[in-house]
Amino acid sequence: MTREAISASALASLLEQVARRIHSQGYAADLFPAQWAAIRYLHAAPPQLRTAIDLARFQGLASGAVARTVRTLIGKGLIVKAGTIGRGRAEQLDLTDNGRTLLAGDPLRDIAEALESLSGPERESLATGLEIAIRATMAETQKE
Repeated sequence: MTREAISASALASLLEQVARRIHSQGYAADLFPAQWAAIRYLHAAPPQLRTAIDLARFQGLASGAVARTVRTLIGKGLIVKAGTIGRGRAEQLDLTDNGRTLLAGDPLRDIAEALESLSGPERESLATGLEIAIRATMAETQKE
């Protein structure tokens, strides 16, 4: 494909290929994309926001789906409940040593390293396009 002739359809196809490869590499570690997202979130979030409800807000998912993800990750020994925070209603979640070890092999690391070669304007263009694609996949109520 030449740069000036890339259609929107071709871009969508490239995005699909990237998504499939990330999913495939992530599943090699026996994790689904939502589970990877949870591990990444818990690694990056400040301690007071490492709760299931904050994870649900971050992912834009219902709390029930996130509760299942949390239970699964606890069962796999990748996260633990670390006590209550706030007024005692929310349980703080933390990565275990196994979770941190797994995160060291995160499939997104290779992509981030590859994207280092992009110039500032190229990164801005890519970010704009990806944000448009993300909004296109959101429910109407989330787009506002």
